[in-house]
Amino acid sequence: MTEELVLRSLTAILGTPITSARGRMRGRLKDVAVGTGADAGRVAGLVLKTRKGLEIVASKDVRWTPSGALELRPEATLSPFEGDGNFILLRQDLLDRQIIDVHGRKVVRVNDVNLRWQSNGNEQLCVTEVEVGLRGAVRRLLSGTLPKRTLEHLVSKLPARVIPWNFVDMIEVDPARRVKLNIEHERLAQLHPSDIADILEDLAPAEREAVLRTLDEEVAAETLEEVEPKLQKSLVQALDSETAAGIVEEMDPSAAADLLAELSDERSEAILEEMDPEEREEVKELLEFREDSAAGRMTTEYVAVPLTATVADGIRALRGFEGDPETITEIYLIDSSEVLKGVVPLARLVLARPETRLEVLPEPRFISVRADQHENQVAELFDKYNLRALPVVDKTGKLVGVVEADHVIAFLRSRG
Repeated sequence: MTEELVLRSLTAILGTPITSARGRMRGRLKDVAVGTGADAGRVAGLVLKTRKGLEIVASKDVRWTPSGALELRPEATLSPFEGDGNFILLRQDLLDRQIIDVHGRKVVRVNDVNLRWQSNGNEQLCVTEVEVGLRGAVRRLLSGTLPKRTLEHLVSKLPARVIPWNFVDMIEVDPARRVKLNIEHERLAQLHPSDIADILEDLAPAEREAVLRTLDEEVAAETLEEVEPKLQKSLVQALDSETAAGIVEEMDPSAAADLLAELSDERSEAILEEMDPEEREEVKELLEFREDSAAGRMTTEYVAVPLTATVADGIRALRGFEGDPETITEIYLIDSSEVLKGVVPLARLVLARPETRLEVLPEPRFISVRADQHENQVAELFDKYNLRALPVVDKTGKLVGVVEADHVIAFLRSRG
C-alpha cells in the first residue's frame, strides 16, 4: 500500500535524529546531497553527523517514523562522507546563496528548500522547490527557538514565494565543482542575451565570471554585447586570454573593437594573438579608426555582391553569410574595385524572379557616409532618413563597412 506523500522543508528536518531499525541512535541529519545532470533534483543521499564523523546513506534506505524521527532500514549501510561526489549539498551549497530563477529571469537568494518524500520509500526523495520569500526567512530565523509544530503553524500563515526546482540554475564559483554544474547552465543559455546580461549585472564579480564561463562562446559573445561597457571590460579582464579570444571572435567586429580599445594595449594584444587570423585582422582594422567616427561604429559583417549579379546570386550570398542573419536588411552592389554602386532592400530581392539582375532593383537614391564622419552626423542621417542600415565608404567610394541601427541606439544610450 502506498503511504501519503510527505512534504518537508530542509530547515525543519536538519538536526533530526536518525536511529537504527532497532531504535539505537546513529546520528543527526547534517545535510542533504542532491544529484545533478540527469539526476537533477533527486536526493542522492542523507549526510549524517555520527560518532565517526560525517557519513552518508542512500535516501531509499531511510524512512520517517510516526514520531517524526528518521529510521535506517535494516539493509541500510553508512559510508564515510568524502564530499567529492557529483552532487550539490543543500545546506552547504544552496542555503543563503544566490541562484538564477530561469523562469523569472532574475537573481534571488535561497531562504529554504522544500522536499517531497514518499514515506514508504517507493518514490525517490526529491527537491520540489526553493523558498525565496518571507516564509522561508522566518522559518530559518526562528528555527530552534520554537517547537517545530508551533513554528510550522506560524509560517503557514505567511505568503509563499517559491521557485520550482526545474526553474532554478545554480551559480557556482568553486572551480572543483564548476564542470559538474555546466549541465544545469544549459537552461540559462536558452535565455535571451539581454536577460542574461541583466542577471550578470546583479551578481558579484566572481559569480559573473563563473556564469559567463558556463555559456558557449556564441551566447557569451551576444551577452557581452548587451552589458554596460564598464562591466564588459571587467568581465573580459577576469578571463584568460585564450577564453577571452574565443568569445571576442564571436562578437560583432565593431563591438569587439570597441571592447579591446577599452583594455590596456598589453591585454588587447594578448587577446588578439589568440584569435584566428581572419577575425584578428578584421578587428585590428577597426581599431585603427577613431571610436567616435562612422568607421568606429560600423561592422564589417555585411553582404555585398557584384553589380552584374542576379537575384539567385544574391540569395546564395545571403545563405553563405556567417554573421547574424537578423542584422541584414539589405545587400550592397559593388563594382570590380569594390566601390558601392547600389543598395537593394531584402524585400525587393525576395519578391523578384531568380534570373532578375540586381542592378535593376536598387533604391533610386541611397545614402552612404564617409568612414571619417563623426558619429553625431551618422545619428542625424539615421534620424533624417529613417534608416535601418548605413553603408560606410572610404575616400574612393569603396565599401568598407555598415553602421546598423543597433549601433546608433547604443551610441545614443551611452550619451544619455
